[in-house]
Amino acid sequence: MLYTMFLMVLLTFIVGSITLKYRYSLVKSGVLHQKYFQLMKESEVPEFFTKSKHCFSNMFEVPVLYYVVCTLYISLGIDSYIGLLLAWFFVLMRYFQAYVHLTYNWVFHRMLSFWLSFLSVIGLWINLLCLT
Repeated sequence: MLYTMFLMVLLTFIVGSITLKYRYSLVKSGVLHQKYFQLMKESEVPEFFTKSKHCFSNMFEVPVLYYVVCTLYISLGIDSYIGLLLAWFFVLMRYFQAYVHLTYNWVFHRMLSFWLSFLSVIGLWINLLCLT
C-alpha cells in the first residue's frame, strides 16, 4: 500500500509542477497578468490553464478517501491481496484520468476513469470493513 500511496503523491507533484510551470510561462509571456491570481477572475484564460488547474484540484478530492483507507490498512497491519489490487487499480485509473485531462480531454474517458477509481476506493473500504 505504501508504494501505491507514494505514486499518488508523485502524481500530485507532477500535475502540480505542470500547472505551476504553465502558470509561470503565461505570466512571463504576458498572456496573464499577475493580478489574475489574486482573485482568479478574468474572462479569457487559455484552455490548458483551466484543464491543469482542475486536474490539480482533482488530486485533493477523491484521493483523500484513498489515502485514509490505505493508512488504515497499514496502521492496522492488514495484508490483503484484494486490497492491494484495488489500491494499484485506483492509482492506475488516477494516472489515466490525469493523462486524459491534460491531453485530449475526452469527457467520457475522464468520467470512466473517475468512476472506476471511485469504485475501487469503495471496494477498498468494504474490503477493510470485512477484514476488521
